[in-house]
Amino acid sequence: MRKDDLNIMANIKIIEELKAELLGFIADFYKELTKGGNIAKETLLNSLASTMIVLYILGDRLGFSYKALDEKMKNKLKKDLDVSNIQKEGQDFTRLINHLEERS
Repeated sequence: MRKDDLNIMANIKIIEELKAELLGFIADFYKELTKGGNIAKETLLNSLASTMIVLYILGDRLGFSYKALDEKMKNKLKKDLDVSNIQKEGQDFTRLINHLEERS
C-alpha cells in the first residue's frame, strides 16, 4: 500500500468521525432544548460552538478553506436577504453578514 493511499484512508476515517461528532452535537443541542425553562445557556452555547467547529473542520477536510466557507456564507446570506422570513422578522441575516465582514 502506498503512502498516499494511507493518507486518503486516514482522511476518510477522520471525515467519518467528524460526521458522527456533528450528529452527536446536534442531538445534544435538541436534547437540551426539550428541557424547556431549565435550559442551561452554557450547555446550549457549548453545543452550538462545537457544531460550528466540526463544520469548519469538516469543510477543511473536504477541501474548502475557512475563508471560502465564510465568503460562501456571506454570499448566500446576501442572496437570501430579501426572501427570508427569518430576515424579515429580526434582521438576523444582516447582523450575521456584518459579523462575517468584521472578521475578514
